[in-house]
Amino acid sequence: MADDPNEAAPPNKTQREAQEDLEKQVAQLKREINKINRTLAERAEEVVEEATGWYEGAADSVSRTTQALRKRASTASGVVQENPGTVSSAFMLGAAVGLLLGLVLVAGDQRRDRWI
Repeated sequence: MADDPNEAAPPNKTQREAQEDLEKQVAQLKREINKINRTLAERAEEVVEEATGWYEGAADSVSRTTQALRKRASTASGVVQENPGTVSSAFMLGAAVGLLLGLVLVAGDQRRDRWI
């Protein structure tokens, strides 16, 4: 009876053995998922630390810049309050120079006569 195909075939797994194999595979997958989760948590923690460092650096820089601007504005305000005549004279001088420059430019423009 060597011609019987059932004799040469490997024995089929029982339902219990198949279930145990599946349970082993599921347990292995759970372990791998846990490893991945730990790795992701570690990397997320590193990213948060790095982002916190960037934020703190930017906040410090903004704070220093703001303080410097306040100091300069205060200094400029103090100068204006202490020397109001000098500031108003500077504005008047600037206006006069602008007016003279405008008159010179208009007088030198020869195309002006064409439009009259």
